[in-house]
Amino acid sequence: MNDNMVEVIIDSIRVSLMSPHRLVVLKDTAQERYLTIWIGPCESDAITAELQGQGSPRPLTHDLLKSLISTLGARVQYIFINDLRDDVYYARIVMDVNGRTIDVDSRPSDAIALAVRVRVPIYVHEAVMDRAAILPDQEIESDPSAPPPETKEDDDKLSIFKDFVETLFDDDEPEKE
Repeated sequence: MNDNMVEVIIDSIRVSLMSPHRLVVLKDTAQERYLTIWIGPCESDAITAELQGQGSPRPLTHDLLKSLISTLGARVQYIFINDLRDDVYYARIVMDVNGRTIDVDSRPSDAIALAVRVRVPIYVHEAVMDRAAILPDQEIESDPSAPPPETKEDDDKLSIFKDFVETLFDDDEPEKE
């Protein structure tokens, strides 16, 4: 590990209503900033199932990977999300193999699914965090799906509907028999 590595934890997995993809939200352990990475539903389910302690009757792909690494005498040390190019994140699985450190290229989603199984830290390169991390205030301000603030003009346009709704509950209406 070096100074360019920021430790993160899994904050949440979020579902997109517009696509089958999910977001894994990673939180910087040292400060209030988040990294969001699009992942597929299978990887999302694999991460979520492990975090919730749900077993599978047969090994899933990431369980198989864990078993292979162990059987071959290796040990995962940590996961490192090391690059972001053309909106694609890159990760490395860093392992100890008989006293020698090797790292293997991986999709971040697979690396994270393995990390939760072998219980190792997840790190992100500081340059990746600097380029892509979201601060809580920024997320709210820049959220394109957030409704715009209401204006006096909006109130005027809606007043006709407010008046109509109020007439629906008018106490002066005769009772129905």
